[in-house]
Amino acid sequence: MFTDFDRRAMARALELAERGLETTHPNPRVGCVIAQSEEIVGEGWHERAGEPHAEINALGAAGPKAATGATAYVTLEPCSHHGRTPPCVDALIAARLARVIFALEDPNPQVSGRGAEALRRAGVVVESGLMAAEAAALNPGFLKRMRTGRPWVRVKLAMSLDGRTALANGASQWITGPAAREDVQHWRARSSAILTGIGTVLADDPRLDVRLPDPPSGGPRLQPLRVVLDARLQTPPGAKMLATGGRILIMTAANHGENEVEWVARRSQLVERGAAIEEVPVSQPGALPGTTRLSLPAVLERLGQREINELWVEAGARLAGRLLDESLADELVLYMAPKLLGSNARPLADIADVQQLPDARRLAIIETRQIGEDLRIRLRRGGDSTAHGTKAGG
Repeated sequence: MFTDFDRRAMARALELAERGLETTHPNPRVGCVIAQSEEIVGEGWHERAGEPHAEINALGAAGPKAATGATAYVTLEPCSHHGRTPPCVDALIAARLARVIFALEDPNPQVSGRGAEALRRAGVVVESGLMAAEAAALNPGFLKRMRTGRPWVRVKLAMSLDGRTALANGASQWITGPAAREDVQHWRARSSAILTGIGTVLADDPRLDVRLPDPPSGGPRLQPLRVVLDARLQTPPGAKMLATGGRILIMTAANHGENEVEWVARRSQLVERGAAIEEVPVSQPGALPGTTRLSLPAVLERLGQREINELWVEAGARLAGRLLDESLADELVLYMAPKLLGSNARPLADIADVQQLPDARRLAIIETRQIGEDLRIRLRRGGDSTAHGTKAGG
């Protein structure tokens, strides 16, 4: 049985883990608290990939004397393998801790269960499961990638009260207010990659970068990988995102019958502008030019191989609809503006028609929050309730 102090200590470790929300990928966000006789003597969190893990930082803050015989509260099972840093279990054992409580077993095959077993073999009391749901909510992308090979997919949508995303002429900028737009920046910042489609690039010429100050933990802000799905390689060399620095990945299809000289020239221009080009399978092999669609499962698997944990999607109704129709969107982040655009305005997403109400796609609302003058609603498919909460206020 966990005590009230155990719960307070783990809650503090979760608070510390959250400090790495925008900086740790591809690693998980992890916090650690060292306590002696129900007094916290050391704290730490993982700040950036390649830097010390949470346990090492907490042990360093506690010092050898305070750590001896103490309890460590960690939000994820301590690692037992050599990566960019040495195994944390070795440091915990060397510090002569008496007890380790972790919230969640690490699904990484190199770690899963092995960290706990190594600690037990060394005589350390190990317990797990304390505040596991809260720990999982901090790392949905890491957990999903380790279990399935694909990132956690969040689709951002903005709409009016009558479910429209743009006027009939395509004008869509600033449906939502400044506070909602700033909120989007923080969602971008916590994501490993931002994905859009070629239609959005051609229509809006977005930058899709993070325009926030550098993180308080120090060091320059690392921009997420920006990914464009562009089956026919139509991205203009002068696109804004190619002029703002950072990593750009254009995922395209193999040349299906277009002029080879022009195809190679377009590809070379984009590479010269700093873009990486990767060919992926199409969902309709042999489709005529103009109708070629990239296989979205293949796209997600390739991004998982690139260690993308959380994928933030800002795209048009067509790509958003495909992600929903193919059950590939794990979460929707929906901003609703208190405006009415009329019946001729463009719909939220192009999804397949449902003939009967019982067949309608059902989503679970996990959070509602007012952001400035707009409402943000977070929804998950399949009733996934890893993180719950209803909040009001700005």
